[in-house]
Amino acid sequence: MPDQSPKTVIISGGTDGMGRATALERLTKGDHVTVIGSNAAKGRALLDQVGHANLRFLQADLSSIAETERVVARIGEQHDAIDALALFANRVSPKRKETADGLESTFALYYLSRYLLSFRLRPLLDAGPDPVIINVAGVGNTAGRIHWDDPQLRGRYGQVRAQLQAGRANDLLGVMFARQAGSRARYVLYHPGFTRSGANGHPNPLVRGSIDLLAKVFARGVSDAVRPIVQWIDHPPTDALSAIDRGRRVEESLKTLDPDAADRLAAYTETLLRNR
Repeated sequence: MPDQSPKTVIISGGTDGMGRATALERLTKGDHVTVIGSNAAKGRALLDQVGHANLRFLQADLSSIAETERVVARIGEQHDAIDALALFANRVSPKRKETADGLESTFALYYLSRYLLSFRLRPLLDAGPDPVIINVAGVGNTAGRIHWDDPQLRGRYGQVRAQLQAGRANDLLGVMFARQAGSRARYVLYHPGFTRSGANGHPNPLVRGSIDLLAKVFARGVSDAVRPIVQWIDHPPTDALSAIDRGRRVEESLKTLDPDAADRLAAYTETLLRNR
């Protein structure tokens, strides 16, 4: 029978939208929740609003390798084990930006931070009784690809291109973790579909307004979108890798879950990290 005792949950990108909603839902279950976010004001507002002793906020720019490694070390100081890692952090950038590490910012935040958190926190996850990682991205979508000749998009940048590439990289991250990590943690790739979440984060006010209008008509509610996440934390799937697109299981034969591409991305990522 699943362990129903309070869990330790780490959430990246947890001050807004689905990440925030997941944190609030897990707090109602008595869990110890750590939210990671870049905006100190939002973090303080969340702490003040919730006023819950089991909620912690870690401020960090997860597009920075050093900052992500600092977060991993801090979590290791605070916890002996982790039950769940939920990955939401992402940010749209209309113009190409480079991080202090010389990386394209979308790639660094949306993919690389999730890679580092998944693999670096593996020992703490494996110390938990029934660990799970939930990566919220766009699995099931086959648009976009890894631009192997220019993964940092120095030659041809576009915000859609960058988002799609990082989304496909997250698909492959799930595959590589299940194949290579040697972990007890189950990995869930989850695409919630169009959700009433995150419109306020877009830098362009016209785009924000358009997204907000469309969301009111077509999007799923946030509470509905996070319901599976909350349930997976209590009852992780049995498979090493699960890919769920809007409630439907994605076959692992889908081209965006290709094991050879996952191995190639893993090698590129490790080379990139060694060089920095």
